[in-house]
Amino acid sequence: MTKLLEKGIEAARALSPDRQDMAGELLLQLAEAEPQYRLTPEQIEDVRLALAEADRGEFATDSEVREAWKKFGL
Repeated sequence: MTKLLEKGIEAARALSPDRQDMAGELLLQLAEAEPQYRLTPEQIEDVRLALAEADRGEFATDSEVREAWKKFGL
């Protein structure tokens, strides 16, 4: 079990019984559900490349971000 899941379960213990039941139902649904979307191998590679760029500190400049937002009318 991951630390984050342990932390979430510990927080759920402090909830009212009704809220604990809700949290339990959500966890069961999540555990039983098939993922509705899967990344393609190409998308996974894109994510790996992006993470490597971030690890190297290669981020878009403020100007580049503004231009990207403009491109989408935002």
